[in-house]
Amino acid sequence: MQCYFSALGRILLAQVFLLQITMLILSFFSNPDGYLQYQAGLGSLGLASIFAPLIILVQLLGGLALLLGYKTKAAALSMAIYAVIIAVLLHLPLLQYLAIAGGLLMLHLNPVTACSLDNLKK
Repeated sequence: MQCYFSALGRILLAQVFLLQITMLILSFFSNPDGYLQYQAGLGSLGLASIFAPLIILVQLLGGLALLLGYKTKAAALSMAIYAVIIAVLLHLPLLQYLAIAGGLLMLHLNPVTACSLDNLKK
């Protein structure tokens, strides 16, 4: 049973990023100018418009890698760094994102989890 708790933790950390990106993409479809408004919102924070597709890509690929357990060690470290950077750049709740980064760093240190693509190689 304990071997599945680490997999559950990995999946719950992945859902943070995947739910955010799913909600964002759904808002694009519900509003014809949704993507442009998203770019404008990032621009109001001082970020160039190139950050809009980069944020979407990183959250989608990183979240999927964590969900599937593919290259978990690298994905967890990358997403931990991303979580801190994005929290600072977008003025998000810093302590919440530091907690997420902490969980991702723990996953980076213990990447072997049940039900992952990494385990299929062995």
